[in-house]
Amino acid sequence: MSGTHSIGPLFSHGTLVFTLDFELHWGVHDSRTLASYGANLLGVRTAIPAMLNLFGDFGVHATWATVGFLFHKTRSELLSNLPAKRPLYADPALSCYALIDHIGNDEQSDPYHYAPSLIERIMRTPGQEIGSHTYSHFFCMEQGPGLEAFVQDLLAAKQVAAEYGIELRSLVFPRNQYTPEHLRACRLLGFNTYRGNAAGHLYRSRTKRDATGKTLRAAKLVDAYLPFSGTNVVHAVPASDSAPALIPASRFMRPYNPALRHLEWIRLRRISADMEMAARSGGIYHLWWHPHNVGINVLENMSFLRRILVEYARLQREYGMRSLNMGEVGDEVTVDLVGQASAAARETCAE
Repeated sequence: MSGTHSIGPLFSHGTLVFTLDFELHWGVHDSRTLASYGANLLGVRTAIPAMLNLFGDFGVHATWATVGFLFHKTRSELLSNLPAKRPLYADPALSCYALIDHIGNDEQSDPYHYAPSLIERIMRTPGQEIGSHTYSHFFCMEQGPGLEAFVQDLLAAKQVAAEYGIELRSLVFPRNQYTPEHLRACRLLGFNTYRGNAAGHLYRSRTKRDATGKTLRAAKLVDAYLPFSGTNVVHAVPASDSAPALIPASRFMRPYNPALRHLEWIRLRRISADMEMAARSGGIYHLWWHPHNVGINVLENMSFLRRILVEYARLQREYGMRSLNMGEVGDEVTVDLVGQASAAARETCAE
């Protein structure tokens, strides 16, 4: 069974893409409490600088898909920027808006719900793109919110990012939930790229209820170590009138698990084999994770990431592999498409 996306143009060199879903408590509030998960969230403040240092050392570019609420510096600023139309989920526990009455006033008093200093740190690091993870960690496939609420959510995200001088161009959908109508709305709002799901039944878009089955979770765990879903080399698809450019995910990079520490070499081998195939074939290898995944066991997680980057450096030397963020891939795909169209036009004129 192969997980390879075979659509889209081939690049002359393999490409490594990293995306990080930056959300803090807003992204896990419906499933994790601060009491049970607070250490992971606080650890983000150590993990992000460590990752940025590694990316700088190896010349790695990445997209940080950031929840819009994190940009705000104070609670009063957040309250004054909330959109008029908000998502009304059939399950109220899914809404981040229910949290606002209980958060602190700023980043210093509440490091779980604000992140302007971390966003500015990312912005200062070469090659890093700030993308969007929607404004309120919006769930596109859950019952309740309509398209109008989604549009207003993205407009609010673009507005708060613009206050930092950021034009949001790349989008990662929370829980990887999206539909064709949401893609069309993103394109109309000026987004150029989005991260799609990895190929195969395991990774298709699902609601929260459908994504929590034990069998599905076990299969994904096995796939992190063994090629259960096949080779996960992907290719980008250019933007169209109905969707931004698609950059499919290859796999979620699972964090270090002390109980499985003796299998770390197998996990690394799984990733390295797919990276090499991408380098040899001109494909893309697209890894993603959340900063809070590596907020505990930071040393072990950074050691594993460094081993991936050492492998990337080897592939760069031997095959010319390069590192691009999502926006850069989208630009290159667009240029490639324009070049193909121009070549076709020249051939037609020559005839």
